[in-house]
Amino acid sequence: MASKRRLASDINVVPYIDVMLVLLIIFMVTAPLLTTGVQVNLPEAPAEPMDISEENEPLILTVKSNGELYLNIGDNPDQPISADRVQELAARVIEQRPDVPVAVRGDTEGRYGEVVRGMVLLQRAGASRVGLMTDHADDGDERG
Repeated sequence: MASKRRLASDINVVPYIDVMLVLLIIFMVTAPLLTTGVQVNLPEAPAEPMDISEENEPLILTVKSNGELYLNIGDNPDQPISADRVQELAARVIEQRPDVPVAVRGDTEGRYGEVVRGMVLLQRAGASRVGLMTDHADDGDERG
């Protein structure tokens, strides 16, 4: 009497779950590292957000409270750079992408003149419009 063996047609999903969990952990660890930038305290204002897409990354100049300048492009975006270097790098980006959104992130504790100096540097580099970045404030704030 010949016994008929039936092949198991079930898929073993345990290895796939293991791989998925490892990938999830990798993404959870690396995601905070992908957001680079310089820490500043932005002023709050009820402003409209800029239209930013993945393919049109904005050019952002950060002005810290001590007057140091940081540009989100270049070799080391976490290192302060000179005003001449800001103008040079910004001019290259604006020349290649004339429609690039340009903004200045000024620290709340910083001097107004330093933020204006940053805006002037970007305008000299060829930016026709320069925005100011703020934190979103509630619309229900009291005004005196």
